[in-house]
Amino acid sequence: MPQIVKMGIYLSTPKTEKLSENGENDRLSFGLSSMQGWRASMEDAHSALLDLDSETAFFGVFDGHGGRVVAKFCAKYLHNQVLKTEAYSAGDLGTAVHKAFFRMDEMMRGQRGWRELCALGDKMNKFGGMIEGLIWSPRGNNNQQDDWALEEGPHSDFAGPTCGSTACVALIRDNQLVVGNAGDSRCVISRGGQAYNLSRDHKPELAAERERILKAGGDVEFKQNKYLPPEKQIVTANPDINIVELCDDDDFLVVACDGIWDCMSSQQLVDFIHEHINTEKSLSAVCERVLDRCLAPSTIGGDGCDNMTMILVQFQKPVNRNKKAEVTERSTGSTNETEIPVENGS
Repeated sequence: MPQIVKMGIYLSTPKTEKLSENGENDRLSFGLSSMQGWRASMEDAHSALLDLDSETAFFGVFDGHGGRVVAKFCAKYLHNQVLKTEAYSAGDLGTAVHKAFFRMDEMMRGQRGWRELCALGDKMNKFGGMIEGLIWSPRGNNNQQDDWALEEGPHSDFAGPTCGSTACVALIRDNQLVVGNAGDSRCVISRGGQAYNLSRDHKPELAAERERILKAGGDVEFKQNKYLPPEKQIVTANPDINIVELCDDDDFLVVACDGIWDCMSSQQLVDFIHEHINTEKSLSAVCERVLDRCLAPSTIGGDGCDNMTMILVQFQKPVNRNKKAEVTERSTGSTNETEIPVENGS
């Protein structure tokens, strides 16, 4: 077996071992796969829960930037925070997702945030957390998960991690699909074989993103402009929320990180899945084929060298849904109904 050598941000040989999973219930089936690839470390994380509650499924992809710990934190806690909101109890899934995104930032601060991030970090951080535990024990009841801000200790003034993560999540309840996105991961639905983007990639070349970044100070690094609200910081957890009414024409849903979208357009991926979904033994096997298809033969070009994570969700048919689909988009308080345009493959 060839020796794998770390060369800066890339390895000398890609790690092509895959973490794959499948699941299904009477409404949905899913498959997922993730692969480290050429990157020196794996910074992606994901969540796949067919039964967030008895009526709702939750799927999420989190692509760490500058480290893996925030992506792992979101994969562990975001869905729970969606459940805990009053909006969720009232049936307002869009608002529940919106509030849960901002809750992640709150939870990663202070003593409890520092301790949780250490527990999810690399071996050095875990060791540091263990030593801290030997000389100090947290005050308060650890079972009270929402009392994070009340926990005191030597890191009570911890302002949060300097690394970050994208977050693209999809909640499915009956014939309603809610998509929340912050960052450049993406959610796409295949409707009658056509690819519809249900999220917008938050990249600096996007006009709205560039304007927000410049107003916040112009350097994409921290959320530390004390004169601006969270949604207007240079780096923000403020998600775009899309609410989709599913219909009989819907084939499947994809949530994936930019390691996939840098190599395939939305339509190219939808076409590829349609080509293989009925011949592969499982949905995760389809995802694995996509990862292999996107993996670059070398690191010279850049594309195809990133971590890759993909979740494929298939709608069980027959279903009792409307023939016409509604797509609504809400961002920070305003709601506009708009059909997401098809992205044509090149």
